[in-house]
Amino acid sequence: MRLGAHLMRFDSVEPSALRRELGDTAAAAEEAGLGWISVMDHWFQMEPAGLPPSDPMLEAYTTLGYLAGRTETVRLGALVTGVTYRYPGLLAKTVATLDVLSGGRATFGIGAAWYEREHAALGVPFPPLKERFERLEETLQIARQMYDPAANGPYEGVHYQLAETLCSPLPLSTPEIMVGGSGERKTLRLVAQYADACNLFATSPEDVAHKLDVLRRHCDDVGRDPAQIRVTVLHGGEALLRGDVRAFVDDVRPLAGLGVDTVILRPPTTPLAAWVRGAVAPAVPHVADL
Repeated sequence: MRLGAHLMRFDSVEPSALRRELGDTAAAAEEAGLGWISVMDHWFQMEPAGLPPSDPMLEAYTTLGYLAGRTETVRLGALVTGVTYRYPGLLAKTVATLDVLSGGRATFGIGAAWYEREHAALGVPFPPLKERFERLEETLQIARQMYDPAANGPYEGVHYQLAETLCSPLPLSTPEIMVGGSGERKTLRLVAQYADACNLFATSPEDVAHKLDVLRRHCDDVGRDPAQIRVTVLHGGEALLRGDVRAFVDDVRPLAGLGVDTVILRPPTTPLAAWVRGAVAPAVPHVADL
């Protein structure tokens, strides 16, 4: 099992220090042997998480491009882009560029979008949930077509029509497509049908086990081997914040038994680089043995 860092807070230093802080965090992540760094794709901080919307929030793909230039091995992605935020063809091109400039380390993270306040604030349409899922499925189809060098013809969907799906340069390694969310009827069906990876909330091992059972049933329905899908979970890492590596390993051991590949940790308010070095890094070798 591997550990990752989800850089979702930018409030521990002044904006003038963020460039150095992110660079130091990237260096700490690689030194520790983390397998993943992600950022949120939001414009406002997440009010439902109890954080003020006015807290600092960096644009995702600019940030990932900067991190790509400061790293060599760790996989990079947005966790996850809301389908309403960008036209699918432009998003696929953006992730292809990230993949080329990172040396083949990009993940295409996508979800159905949910944060209505930031849409209304910045003038972005926020269609009903049913339509957002329709757009999500079309976006997944478009991304797969754009990354196929033999398929740069048109795409005709209900919501999106592309005259060409040319993507040059192609990604160095076809970006992993990750669908975020745990919805059993729609989201996990889309994972089974289109995704290379999924991201679940680690509310409990029992809950993760149930979601993976649902995913396996969807895979059976579409004739897919569930072993082809990399499973990741978001985790608070509370024991690591107390410096208790043994307790954290005990917390995530059942997830390893379920086949979870990567546990992605969310930072506290402490500076990001200090959190990676002091709290996360000591657990990396112990988790690798699971």
